[in-house]
Amino acid sequence: MIVCDFCRHFQKAACRLGLNIPKAMSCREFDPSMEQFCSNPKDFVDPGQIIQMARFFGFQRTELKKITLMATEEERLRAAPQGVVGESPRAL
Repeated sequence: MIVCDFCRHFQKAACRLGLNIPKAMSCREFDPSMEQFCSNPKDFVDPGQIIQMARFFGFQRTELKKITLMATEEERLRAAPQGVVGESPRAL
């Protein structure tokens, strides 16, 4: 498993940004994707679940902070009112 497996920039065994595949679980341009942690959106329980998974996979420091922000934002978006007509919940 590599850091790229959880990044939005990684497609078809290559980085879209043209970066070399890192050997460690760190990358300066790491952009985590919730879909890589939970392929089924209903599997997401809370940010703690995602953070625990990230630690298990070996993420540390900056990458773990980015994952924490992503998971916290996902929870905030799910808690936002869904009944507003004409507005995307991500725009709130």
